[in-house]
Amino acid sequence: EFKANPNKLGSGSVIEAKLEKGRGNVATILVKEGTVKVGQYIVAGTVSGRVKSLTNDKGEKIQSAGPGMPVEVLGLDGTPLAGDRFDIVKDESVIEDVIRVRKEQIDKANSASTKISLEDIFSKVKQGDVKELSVVLKTDVSGSLEAVNGMFKKLSTPEVKLKVVHSAVGGITESDVLLAQTAKGIIVGFNVRPDGGATTASKRMGVEIRSYTIVYELIDDIKKAMAGLLAPTIVEKVLGRAEVRNTFVVPKIGTIAGCFVADGKILRNSMARLIREGKIVYEGKVSSLKRFKDDAREVAQGFECGIGIENYNDIKVGDSIESFIKEEIARELSAPIQS
Repeated sequence: EFKANPNKLGSGSVIEAKLEKGRGNVATILVKEGTVKVGQYIVAGTVSGRVKSLTNDKGEKIQSAGPGMPVEVLGLDGTPLAGDRFDIVKDESVIEDVIRVRKEQIDKANSASTKISLEDIFSKVKQGDVKELSVVLKTDVSGSLEAVNGMFKKLSTPEVKLKVVHSAVGGITESDVLLAQTAKGIIVGFNVRPDGGATTASKRMGVEIRSYTIVYELIDDIKKAMAGLLAPTIVEKVLGRAEVRNTFVVPKIGTIAGCFVADGKILRNSMARLIREGKIVYEGKVSSLKRFKDDAREVAQGFECGIGIENYNDIKVGDSIESFIKEEIARELSAPIQS
């Protein structure tokens, strides 16, 4: 049997909050104790205002709301977060004190959670160079904000961390762009758009703003951005092998190897590996490739050619020249860190 005193100033929790065009900040609250009346001063989380109107679950305008009653409130000067405590206060002078105390509590909790211990330092040293993607997140309602934040927390991997430097309800503003530039990150909006000042500032500062209406597209793009921070895997692809059957010294050019392509093909401007008695003697670049006296782009298996290796002249009969290229392959994210 739940009991509450209706004869006192109202208090309770914020269920949902959003910024609506033409109405301003709208918060849905659940009264746990006391009574909320139109005209009273209200503090929800760290935002405040004066109750302009109350709307019940049937869409009817009412003058007061008692314990156990969910109502929609207009009049706040900002958008609180879902779960924030709200209180009705006697007059405007009390508001600043309440907000100051709550901000101190939030700062204390944040400083405690970001305190670095020796174990943290040792773990970072063991992990090596950890990449980090910084994001400023803005959404239309606090429910979406919590949902997207929850998804972001599951995306971090041992190699790439996803860090939300700021998240709030409302449109993307110039201050968000400044924050993203300072954090060297990007701005992500869900069902919100940047205002004119933010668009101009983002172009001037080179800060990327991405807006989404489908949450799965947002998460997929963030995953791609995180994968882009990973160093690509370098894969070597052997193109062909040629046997050195003679050598020629050409003035101002150096030693040219007369070769027979035994396997694959030799490409001009590819990388070359000189092999002597099974050992790698030198790696460099194919500086010249000729068929008879003509320059060739490539020479295939079964044909003879002249090969010059950049900045290397100690080529001998019996050596092998291996032509290869190095390709960069984008890496995929590893499994997320399990919390």
